[in-house]
Parts: sequence; structure tokens; C-alpha cells
Amino acid sequence: MMLQRDDLTALARGYSLLGSGGGGSTTMLELMLAGSDREPIEISPISSLDPRTPCLGVAFVGSTMLLGERLPGADPFARLLAAVERWIGHPVPAVCSLEGGGMNGLAPLTLAGSHIVVDADCTGRAVPGLDQMSLFVDRVPGLVFACDTGAGGVALVEAHRAIDAERVVRSAIIQAGGVGCAVLGGFTVGDLHEHAIGGHLAHALELGRAYLASAGAPLPLLADALGGELLAEGRIVSVAASPQDPHVNAVEISGLGGAVHRVVSRSETLAVLTDGLLVASAPTIIVVVDAVSREILEATELRLARNVAVFSIPAPAWWNARPERRAKVLPSAYGLDDLDAA
Repeated sequence: MMLQRDDLTALARGYSLLGSGGGGSTTMLELMLAGSDREPIEISPISSLDPRTPCLGVAFVGSTMLLGERLPGADPFARLLAAVERWIGHPVPAVCSLEGGGMNGLAPLTLAGSHIVVDADCTGRAVPGLDQMSLFVDRVPGLVFACDTGAGGVALVEAHRAIDAERVVRSAIIQAGGVGCAVLGGFTVGDLHEHAIGGHLAHALELGRAYLASAGAPLPLLADALGGELLAEGRIVSVAASPQDPHVNAVEISGLGGAVHRVVSRSETLAVLTDGLLVASAPTIIVVVDAVSREILEATELRLARNVAVFSIPAPAWWNARPERRAKVLPSAYGLDDLDAA
């Protein structure tokens, strides 16, 4: 698959949809890639590569909003790549996506000039925790994380428990000022066959193209174009933080015909209820758009008096293939009880 410069807008919109209200704005990465002289970018399916090929994943970690104030350099992952290669003792020629929602879906493309870009992803949607990466969920051994610590420093952790990697990397990123880069190594293209979501970039591009072609259509038709379902349409009348967890917000929407919808979010949108009944929850991807402009909204952009529409898009089949995988992305995994779909 050859990715043309003209495909970047559609690809970015697809990853914005798959962010489920999280993952950060794609604008910065779009600008970085648009300014590159690499065109077209070859995207390799997993099946086209030797399964023994060493691979790595790259992502921005922490507060994506801070990246607007602390722009990364032209080669933001270079020091971390070097640290991972020193640790494992050999070069790593391939790169895949660590998080397939929001800005990080585009992150591997920044290495297209030096690495083989593999069409595989380790989440299929935006998620808040590094321990939710598919390679960690399936307990692939030998994984190594490198991340920024600030002032040019690098931290490297080889953890047998996924939560250790999450906590150590998160602490280092906080020390670095709240945002930084991370690189995951220690796996091969062969590991991606079973332990990652193949073809996800192609799926994001298809979604983005469908969105751009149908954004001006009536909302039910837009939902059909996305292969999803229109769950709610109406005006936001209340935004309230949970008294138990200030990071959880409940957005009440006054819907058509007197229906009352509630959208529950943390860093991503996690559940939708209509008249008190659960109609969708993670891992289903829940997308909120401005009903007038059709802008894809992040969870932090759901404000009073805004007219919105809420869609559901099917989750990647990988998450539902095994109960232990699904358990990592249900609302209960975020501390939200009673919102898991049956």
C-alpha cells in the first residue's frame, strides 16, 4: 500500500474517529508529515515481511495538549530508538503503531524515511494506559520501553508486569514536564500476527475517506457510511464531574422526542445511556461530532449548549476475541462500574 500526501487528511480523520474522544488532536502530526519530502510512504502488511524482522512501536505519552506549547523536534524518537537498540543489541528496521486512535496513529509515519512502516497497531483505539497495549495484554515476553525524562535524559524499563512499565514510564514523563516520547521494543513482526491488530492503518484510511465523503449528509447516512449507528442527537444541557472521580464526566444531552442521553467519559468516551438504559460502552468506539459543523470532538470539547450527535463504531475484533483482552478495555477497567455491556 502506498500512502500519498493527499491521503493524510483522510487518515487523520479516521484516527480522530478511532480516538473515541481521546488520543489528542492530529493537527501537529499532520503538519509535520505534510512538510516532509517523503512521498509516497510505503505501508507494509504484516504478511509481506519476514516474521523474524525486529519491530518497535512509537508514541507520544502524557498530556497531548502540552505538545501545542512544547513542540517536538524533527526527529523526536531518535534518542529513544538508539537506547532501545543498545539494550537489545541489534538494529530494529521496522516500526508499527502503539496506539491507533488520535495523534499517535500517525506517529510511525514520522520514521518512514528510515524504517519499514508495518500496518499493525497495538490498541485499535485510543486508550490511557501503556499496560493496555496489545503486546502487554497478551504477555509477550522481553518487551522494553524507553521514554523521555527531561533535559535530554532517557529512562529504559524491561518489565515482566505490564503495570510496572505503565507506572515507571508515567513517572518519568511527569518528571519530563508532563509529555514526552516513548518507544517500545523487544518484539518482532511475527509477534504482531497474533498479538496486534493488523490492517488498522488501512481501516483508519477507509473510515476517514467515508467521513470526508459523507460529512455533509444527514446524520443517519453518515452513521451508515462509517459502518456504525447513530445513538443520540441533541443539545448538551449539563456537564458534571463525578464526585467519586473528578476525571470522569457525565454529559447530559436533551435529545429528539424528549429522550435524555448521557455520555460518560474519562480520557476517552466510554459509555452512552438513553433514558437510563445502556446503549453502548467500550470497547465499542463512541464518537461525538458537532451536529452543525460535523467536527469530530474530543471529550474535553463537550460543552454546554453545543448541538452534538453521538455515533458508535464497532470495536476491533481483537479485543472481543478473548475475555481477558476485553476485560482490559471495559468501563470497569477504568473504575466505572455498572457500565459494562453484556
